[in-house]
Amino acid sequence: MKRPSIRIIVLQWTNKHLSERQSLILQSFVVGLLSGLAAVILKNLVHYTHELLTNHFTISRSNLLLLAYPFIGMILTVLFVKYIIKEDIGHGVSKILYAISRGRGRLKRHNTWSSMVASTLTVSFGGSVGLEAPIVLTGSSIGSNIGRYFGLNRRSMVLLIGCGAAGAVAGIFKAPIAGVVFALEILMLDLTMASLIPLLIAAVTAAVLDHFFMGENVLFYYSLTEPFLLKNIPWYLVLGAFTGMVSVYFTRANQKIEAWFGTIDNPYKKLIYGGLALGGLIYLFPPLFGEGYMALKSILTGNGADLTNNSFFYAIRHDYWLFPGFLILILILKVVAMATTTGSGGIGGIFAPSLFMGGVSGFFVARMLNKLSFIDVPESNFTLAGMAGVMAGVMHAPLTAIFLIAEITSGYELFIPLIITATMSYITIMYFEPHSIYTKRLARRGELITHDKDKSALSMLKVDKLIETNFLTIELNATLGDLVKVIEQSERNVFPVIDRNDIFCGVVFLNDIRHIVFKRELYETTLVKELLYMPDVLVEKNETMEEVAQKFHSCQHYNLPVLDQGKYCGFVSRANLFSAYRKIIHEFSEE
Repeated sequence: MKRPSIRIIVLQWTNKHLSERQSLILQSFVVGLLSGLAAVILKNLVHYTHELLTNHFTISRSNLLLLAYPFIGMILTVLFVKYIIKEDIGHGVSKILYAISRGRGRLKRHNTWSSMVASTLTVSFGGSVGLEAPIVLTGSSIGSNIGRYFGLNRRSMVLLIGCGAAGAVAGIFKAPIAGVVFALEILMLDLTMASLIPLLIAAVTAAVLDHFFMGENVLFYYSLTEPFLLKNIPWYLVLGAFTGMVSVYFTRANQKIEAWFGTIDNPYKKLIYGGLALGGLIYLFPPLFGEGYMALKSILTGNGADLTNNSFFYAIRHDYWLFPGFLILILILKVVAMATTTGSGGIGGIFAPSLFMGGVSGFFVARMLNKLSFIDVPESNFTLAGMAGVMAGVMHAPLTAIFLIAEITSGYELFIPLIITATMSYITIMYFEPHSIYTKRLARRGELITHDKDKSALSMLKVDKLIETNFLTIELNATLGDLVKVIEQSERNVFPVIDRNDIFCGVVFLNDIRHIVFKRELYETTLVKELLYMPDVLVEKNETMEEVAQKFHSCQHYNLPVLDQGKYCGFVSRANLFSAYRKIIHEFSEE
């Protein structure tokens, strides 16, 4: 007799000894443990590789290796993705949102490790991106595959994806609250007790693991040294507006540069252009190397002039006006370097670049304000608030930004300025960009899930899954007699009319021809094309279900023809749509 597999044994044990809720809590703990461990491995690996590559550099002059390192990293990444993974693994958070919206919570098994390897190759060698999106994809994939292993339904699978994301963020920053808020705000999970407890368990588990295994030099943290003063509130509002505009630039420039790289069909040409451009930028502006957290630490510790280390600009480190100009160049070029990295084949996210640009923005604003004799604002506090501002604007996630910076600083003394700056930045960018950098692609294709359950349910439905094909067709040049034969075989009262190339020409309603259907003398002389009616509302196969629902709302028809570039595919019915919609709403609401 064949022995049962380990999976069967595990499933039998959990079904026998644990309730569904207890099983989900245990699974969330395992997801948090594994995603936290992945964050520890990735962060340490990149940090020490970076140290090995750059610790021999001379501070006061540039180093030619800065020109070569990024290109080497890009080549290794592209070869790894092309010949080992053999599919696109970039834009990790967008992939998670797509899996939740359209993929029923399913992420591929290789996502549990592939983005970790690829981002290590990219960022260790200087790629100007972050590790957070790859590790969030890794954690979410761990959750998805554990859910699939236990045969969970879509709702539970999505919750474990959120647990993996929360654990990844909590593990890489030692910030459990920010991890939970990230899952709720970015992945758009519903805030219920049924979802909150597993998210908390996963996030805390990952953060505790981080305490044990993450080296002090690896973590990005800072202890506040300057108090928050009420008199500076107007200047935090100014910072919020400035970071909001920086966020607009960040989003639009990234989109345009990546789109330009997308027009290059040859991947090797794309790699050469991107690798050379990235190497040149980093050679001229070393702060663009890697994630940028070392540069932020220099600013926060009062050593902002160190941003000019290893560069041609070392001589202007203390210049009253030229150094702020250098900061502006850093702000402009960081997005170029980031988009060049991802556009030409590198793997990484926008999380760290948004924090870097926010920190530099806050530092710049504080420097410029302090040039006025009647203003004295703390540069370190403005740096931290700026980080929250750009992150809130770019990601459309003010709560995640606020709690992340609060946890990084080990306290909530800066809570009010963080709220002011993040909120002002969010309000500013919402005027220009209604969707975040993560959701923009999905929103354009109508595949974005939202907290609005109506829109979420409709976004998960596809026209081609609801097409009814049991409507018998009739040829355009057929006679009434031919139509009567079709009517005898049909159970429907609507008959689509098509030509010889299957092009849709209209419909014939049985009620419209009932008065002549028994007049045999008309069978050979009356043609179908004389009887047809062209509906005033048609549906294209590639339309979103939200558009289809709107069409049903605006007309009285119970069935609408579905076409694919003019060719007849079938009908979608109001009743079928409503039934599918109710089923998904039930899944959302199930506790």
